[in-house]
Amino acid sequence: MSSLGGACYPKGHIECRDLEQDLDHLKLKVEAGLDFVITQLFFDNADYFSCVERACLHRVRVRIIPGIMPITHPAQIERFASAYGAKIPHPLQAKHEAVRGDADAVRSTGIDHATTQCRTLLDRGAPGIHFYALNQTPATRVIFERLRE
Repeated sequence: MSSLGGACYPKGHIECRDLEQDLDHLKLKVEAGLDFVITQLFFDNADYFSCVERACLHRVRVRIIPGIMPITHPAQIERFASAYGAKIPHPLQAKHEAVRGDADAVRSTGIDHATTQCRTLLDRGAPGIHFYALNQTPATRVIFERLRE
């Protein structure tokens, strides 16, 4: 069996900040044959749940899988977040700023946040998790193992 997936933007596509228009585009993609969508990265679960709610109201009836990227290299994530319109919540940013010079502490902080984020998403009904690992699978493996516990 094959399926087709596409992209979804919790805060709207960077080139389409009108959330209604962005949802119209999503609905068109789904009507063209998507079986599921994966969100662009986000760091605040409220963004995901708001996106799912708006999509439901727009009658988008496919699985919306959250896309998670653990912060293991803050400068890299800041570039990604800026490029895709994602916001890093101030408390998370402050935690990373406090340990920026310590690679192990940065990695640990990022893994802790992503694990909590994933656990909450799954507990509240997310249909799965898509990890943006960027060839940095050790962090993803740790998160996966923690979620299995």
